[in-house]
Amino acid sequence: MQQLRIGTLTIPRQRETDTSRPPRDIIVQPVPYLLATMFFGAYTLISLLRFRKVENPSWDLAIFEQAVKGYAHFGAPIVDVRQPGMNQLGDHFSPILATLAPLYRVFPSPVTLLLAQALLFAVSVVPVTRIAIRVLGEARGVAVGVAYGLSWGIQRAVEFDFHEIAFAVPLIAFTLEKLLLRRWLAAILWCLPLLLVKEDLALTVGAVGIYLLTQRQWRLGAVMMVAGAAAMALTVYVLIPALNPDGVYDQGKSAGGGSLFGIFGGFPKDLVWPFVKVKTLLWVFGAAGFLALRSPVAVIAAPTLAWRLLSDTPNHWGQDWHYNAVLMPIVFVALVDGIKRAGDSPRPWLRTYARNLPAAVAGASLALCAFLPASRLIEPEEYKTPPRLPAANAAVAKVAEGSTVETDLGLISQLPSRAQVFWIGATGGVVPDYIAVGEPEVWDQESRDRLVQEAADRHGGAVYEIVFANKFVILKHMP
Repeated sequence: MQQLRIGTLTIPRQRETDTSRPPRDIIVQPVPYLLATMFFGAYTLISLLRFRKVENPSWDLAIFEQAVKGYAHFGAPIVDVRQPGMNQLGDHFSPILATLAPLYRVFPSPVTLLLAQALLFAVSVVPVTRIAIRVLGEARGVAVGVAYGLSWGIQRAVEFDFHEIAFAVPLIAFTLEKLLLRRWLAAILWCLPLLLVKEDLALTVGAVGIYLLTQRQWRLGAVMMVAGAAAMALTVYVLIPALNPDGVYDQGKSAGGGSLFGIFGGFPKDLVWPFVKVKTLLWVFGAAGFLALRSPVAVIAAPTLAWRLLSDTPNHWGQDWHYNAVLMPIVFVALVDGIKRAGDSPRPWLRTYARNLPAAVAGASLALCAFLPASRLIEPEEYKTPPRLPAANAAVAKVAEGSTVETDLGLISQLPSRAQVFWIGATGGVVPDYIAVGEPEVWDQESRDRLVQEAADRHGGAVYEIVFANKFVILKHMP
């Protein structure tokens, strides 16, 4: 703490990197909000350009749209795509999705969910950049904010279908900002809503409690650890099974049938093998130059990394999809804290490394954009009408509003706002009004007859007629 002497009066003056007091200028700092606005535009373009291609990577967007649609009409979040009549809360405990219901009621479209996700990710840039500027100064703080906004984990999640973890990313970012500012109550208030996002994030709440213990906040730390453990037990063993049609927590089972949270038979080997797990760890902490590991904030990433890497479901191990987004605010805020701690190191090389690291990680993030979704934003071809889009719009128009549809991945993200959608072959006995599938590579009379016959076989001899065929095929039930 520096001192300002005026005559015989000595007044303490807070240093720029002193985070022991709540900052007065943190709200009026414009740079974080400008960065967030810029990234909102970029994230929106990435999402919408991918969506316009009608190359649906999964059924996730359809599932979450059905859930939000249920809330928007004052009903249960039924996700027929996942399983006919299934309550989404019996799959993942994500009641926070209901907050999107008013917006979806006014704008019933999958684009509404994609825009909301882009906004949530962009909002997380604000607290990460604010705390970086406060601790490191404006130039280096902005560099950290840019590196975070361009981070590979965020970009991969933006490119993927909508997922509920979009809510977790800003909540975690604001929580960590308040933790570094030692504003414990504010941090807890930002953290607790994670319990409404997804059941495994209860482990993250518990990890925040561990961090509080490292800061000698014994009571608050203990309360958060107990709250996280209790919420995890309640959702996994009581709430989700009660709402699941089979009375179980399906997500607690990995692909091989083992428990997602109890696969410790091969520990610690299972944590680092196959080698893709090591690569994921290198990508996660390498994004922040590994200096994040000097901060106790990094412990908050441990639960997410542990359950993913100990799972025997390969999709959990890698760098794709949405799984790494919740780790990005943790490693970048830990980077800020790690740089501050390294500044007091007796090792000159470490102080030099820490001083120059913000520019380095920003440069690395910009360079990696060549291999990430942001690179497509500067390609003119991306802004032309995709060849599948007119056909998809015409195909969807053939489906009557309020009807029932059985579909594959072809139009699964385009139909839920218009109709009740089921996964192909899993309609729960419902004879759908329409069947929407991708057009076979060989499209001739034999292919047409085969599709009609397969539809009849699946639905007790029901008669279907092809009413549209151009990249997608629409079959209509003929009573």
